Amino acid sequence: MKKTLFLALALLFSATIFAQNRTLFIREYFNSEELPSDWTFEVQGDTSAENWEIVKSHQAGGEANELKLYWKPQFDGIARAISPAINLTGVTEIVVSFKAFLDNYQDVANKMGVATTSDDGKTWNVAIENTYANSNQGQHSIIRTISTPDMGKENVKFCIFYEGSSGYMNGWYFDDIDIYTLDKLNLGLMTIDMPEIASATGNEITFTAKNTGSTEITTFNASFQIDDNEAVVETFETSLTSLKEKQFSFGKKVDLLPGSHKLTVSILSVNGEEDITSDNVLESEINIALGAVQRQPMIEHFSSSNCAACPMVNDGMALLTEKYHGKYTYVKYPFNTWPYDDPYKTEESRVKKLYYNDVNAIPTVFFEGDLYGNTFISDKDFEAAYNVPAYIELKGAFNVNEADSTINISIDVLPLMNLYNKRLFVSVNEKTTTKNVGGNGETSFHHIMMKMFPDAEGTTLDFKASEIQHFEFSYDMNNTYMEELNDLEVAAWIQDYDNFVIYNSNFMYEYTDHPYPAKNLQLTYNETDKNIVATWEAPEAGTPIAYNVYVNDALALENTSELTYTINNASGMTVVKAVAVYENGKTSAAAINSIQTETNTTAIVENNISLNIYPNPANDRLYIEAEGEIEEVVIYDIYGRHQVTETPSHRDMTSVNVSGLNAGIYFVKINTNQGEIVKRFIKK
Repeated sequence: MKKTLFLALALLFSATIFAQNRTLFIREYFNSEELPSDWTFEVQGDTSAENWEIVKSHQAGGEANELKLYWKPQFDGIARAISPAINLTGVTEIVVSFKAFLDNYQDVANKMGVATTSDDGKTWNVAIENTYANSNQGQHSIIRTISTPDMGKENVKFCIFYEGSSGYMNGWYFDDIDIYTLDKLNLGLMTIDMPEIASATGNEITFTAKNTGSTEITTFNASFQIDDNEAVVETFETSLTSLKEKQFSFGKKVDLLPGSHKLTVSILSVNGEEDITSDNVLESEINIALGAVQRQPMIEHFSSSNCAACPMVNDGMALLTEKYHGKYTYVKYPFNTWPYDDPYKTEESRVKKLYYNDVNAIPTVFFEGDLYGNTFISDKDFEAAYNVPAYIELKGAFNVNEADSTINISIDVLPLMNLYNKRLFVSVNEKTTTKNVGGNGETSFHHIMMKMFPDAEGTTLDFKASEIQHFEFSYDMNNTYMEELNDLEVAAWIQDYDNFVIYNSNFMYEYTDHPYPAKNLQLTYNETDKNIVATWEAPEAGTPIAYNVYVNDALALENTSELTYTINNASGMTVVKAVAVYENGKTSAAAINSIQTETNTTAIVENNISLNIYPNPANDRLYIEAEGEIEEVVIYDIYGRHQVTETPSHRDMTSVNVSGLNAGIYFVKINTNQGEIVKRFIKK
């Protein structure tokens, strides 16, 4: 994770002394939208060549942005990305580390490597050189100790070079370049490997660490801390040799309330000693959802009926989609670049091509928003994506008016956590087309995009956890290349427009009415018998035949006609979903609510402040006692929405009127003259 203290240190100075043993000479992560001004980029010695550019993708495995070597204008020879000069006086060897991704076009060897020069490029001494073809297309993490005749000199430049005929590849991507000397003993934290969104229960804390020293690491102590809670310390036994990295997991799993939490992971000691401390701490935000839903992996495919290389990929994708019927969402964009024009190309296809700026040739497949390449998706990769939980659900349907060929689409989007500035994309496809035959020998084509709603740039939205948003679209399909009105499908997906991440997708139910969700799901907790009673109302439209009830994502009651359900012996955090079931297996988006049944009074010592809040749960008033002076009390709900602000008249003790709050979980932020404390309480 490059947006960390580790990166911030690097931005302060270009050559950083981390300890007596280690010097970081170059760190370039290409975070700007422009090529770094202190680097030189050339093709065959020409620094004006347009092949090098900064793109906002993350194909190499870092974070957007990254450096890309594009195949156009085509060249035969060497292209170099050249670092600024550094002083290596007294240095005999150095570590070079970077990430790369090859998007190859044909199975022809291309060379990629690292070289150094101390005479301003007159002589390049090759330090690393590897040959790549289709067989090793994809991500490559390069980390190597090198020594060339330029070591020990004052004016040394490094380059990453490509050698070959650029027409045989689509592009090379590079990121996270570090050039440094080795420590004697050091274990550095590389990443916190938690997903952007996680479920409330059973979270495993994982991280990746790398031995950046010359000494083998056999044991180390590390800790993790959630918010201001007590840190968990664990000892890890390992065998990590120099320049190797490995993922580790703490044995303790954690349950967290919905919302955002700060996770801090720290290296405490290595081989029983203190190591270099500058890369020993990473922080990350964990967003906890109210539950999880099944992911439908999203496939986007740029193709053409005039593309000679496309039939093989189309055949492979046909086998994949047949095997995983009902488990994917698919949109194929007719490509619109000469000489591979498709008769069904549209302006919206062009917009999507420009959005995914890596579409340099066809066929090109994107899977879950990431560039997959010019090949079909493997079973292994599809199954891996399918098994990743999703935290937003899309349900809906479409119907058509045969009299005027109008399609009417309705979509419900249910977020299980807060999401801001995301986009809803909707595409009407024709399942099979036959009138766009071109010159590649194929006679039919599948999932062909006809129209996007409202257009190819989608709809920008903010989502609040558990609040369903409803969307409707209509269009006269006579204005498209549609061949058959009864052969349509509607795909919808939620995507982060800046980093391409797709949160979930789905096909809508076909030629049927909308599956409206249940309304007004309420949860009532009985302290005497420890039961939770869930009640809900019938949908505003439609006639469901039954309801399914889920408790903490587990099916608790199936096909009930009742509008109530009792959860016996409830404790802790409970999330309930009520799903309306319709004819022919259709199901709605879930009505959802949560309740916390803890009954203890909280007594804590934090930031050297002794604080009590009581009663917890609270009914009419929440009382707060503190050793310091209480300056302000602010209450938020679990989604971060402001509810109450109060300035107390008695500074060491106060109470807040909470009678107007709905039952549920809240956070109270107490500002004192000794610091700020945030704690949780329950409103009955």
